[in-house]
Amino acid sequence: MSNIEFNNPEFLWLLIIVPLMAYFFYKSRHFRVNTFKMSSTSDFGSGIKATIYPLFDILKLITIALIIVGLARPQEISNSVRTKTSSGIDIVIAVDISSSMLAQDLKPNRLEALKSVATEFINDRQNDRIGLVIYAGESYTKTPVTSDKTIIIKSLNDIVFDGIIQDGTAIGMGLATSVNRLKESKAKSKVIILLTDGVNNSGFIDPSTAADLASNYGIKTYTIGLGSNGNALAPIALNPDGSFRFGMTKVEIDEQLLEEIASKTGGLYFRATNNKSLQDIYDEINKLEKTEVEEIRYSDAEEKYRFFIFIALGLIFVDFVFKKIIFKSIV
Repeated sequence: MSNIEFNNPEFLWLLIIVPLMAYFFYKSRHFRVNTFKMSSTSDFGSGIKATIYPLFDILKLITIALIIVGLARPQEISNSVRTKTSSGIDIVIAVDISSSMLAQDLKPNRLEALKSVATEFINDRQNDRIGLVIYAGESYTKTPVTSDKTIIIKSLNDIVFDGIIQDGTAIGMGLATSVNRLKESKAKSKVIILLTDGVNNSGFIDPSTAADLASNYGIKTYTIGLGSNGNALAPIALNPDGSFRFGMTKVEIDEQLLEEIASKTGGLYFRATNNKSLQDIYDEINKLEKTEVEEIRYSDAEEKYRFFIFIALGLIFVDFVFKKIIFKSIV
């Protein structure tokens, strides 16, 4: 038995009786044996009594000790801790998947670096619901807001530039689609993390209008501009076999627009120029958007006094049987 506590520990002071009684039994052993006289085989009887009485004394001492421990009510305490989310956060991660996201200024490229960092971020948000929106020249929902992290991470890892949606950078479309996923949310906090590596050049929704929508629905937006300062090795044309031809191109990010979106919605703008700074940005957002989690401790007490009382009763019964039946003629 582990984690034993006594509900009435004051009774344990009575255990001092046990050594006192042991001392009394020891001092009175000759008197108690010799007071019994028999007309015959007296020496034999006295010898048996001298051997048996200490055993009965030991049984008495053990019985008294067990009763005292039982009165102290030993309990086995099992503790458990559960967490209760008192204020959850719904998050939509909006990912730019235009061809420029294949630029290799982040390793192995911008898109793969993002997927790696975002996976860690998602794993850290155990108590939140997360959705994915992807956009290039247009946008669509990759994964609705859900608490199933396995589905989110699988969907994130499945993101590739495959040319299915029109190339380009429709920041307004990506933001508006993200707002649409969160506008009906009942969460106390709603957040969009929008990442892009370019300027708004596609779509029919103006980014400022989409930012106003986010603000009206109380959706905070963190924007991330992804790309090194200067030039980067990025796709510039298609080869005959359909693969990309890479060349050095100037990195152009509309930072003013991204700052405006973040400012309107109560968020922040970040610039990621390499893998480490991208990781640091997601770590910072993770710290800023803390989910309120209440820790509830449960204690369960299982009574153990019956074990000691039953053994004590058993020893009393053994004492009775031996004294009154088996050794009646002797003791």
